[in-house]
Amino acid sequence: MATTRILLGIICFAFTGSFAKSDRDLLALRRIDTAQIRQRNLLLDIAAAELGVQELTGNNDGKKVEAYLASAGLTKGNPWCAAYLTWVFKKAGFSQPRTGWSPSLFPASRLTKTALPGDIIGIYFPDMKRVAHVGLLERIDGDWCISIEGNTSGAGSREGNGVFRKRRHIRTIYQFADWVSPKSVAQ
Repeated sequence: MATTRILLGIICFAFTGSFAKSDRDLLALRRIDTAQIRQRNLLLDIAAAELGVQELTGNNDGKKVEAYLASAGLTKGNPWCAAYLTWVFKKAGFSQPRTGWSPSLFPASRLTKTALPGDIIGIYFPDMKRVAHVGLLERIDGDWCISIEGNTSGAGSREGNGVFRKRRHIRTIYQFADWVSPKSVAQ
């Protein structure tokens, strides 16, 4: 009986371990065409060109910040991480997303487990019970996501003062959303 339990334990461990490994490997594997590669690179180029943009007075203001907010229909003083992504996508020629509300960047039709550069990352805040900060995935580096984010800080806050490149552990990313692929392709 003990031998059977040990054998079943080994089989279960091997079986579940293979799922965890394949899920991580899938982060780098998703079929996309060359047009999507160009679109994703354009998004990243636009986002990277904004690195270093800072609020004027630390109150969600300043010429660039207000342009990000306006692209999502928001006014000076509002949080702007989602508006920043709206601005980036709009500048790249996308008609969607158009929002300043971070949770709305993650509809079921856009969720993906196989994240690629140019996908949107969502960070969940338990005290708010929702995704409350977003960024643009630049690349996966082992267990880390490198992203470009607006309305953050060097420390990675959700209410920062500028556009920064962030390194976040993949476990801290709640969701990935693909706004580049057709809705039926995002998986």
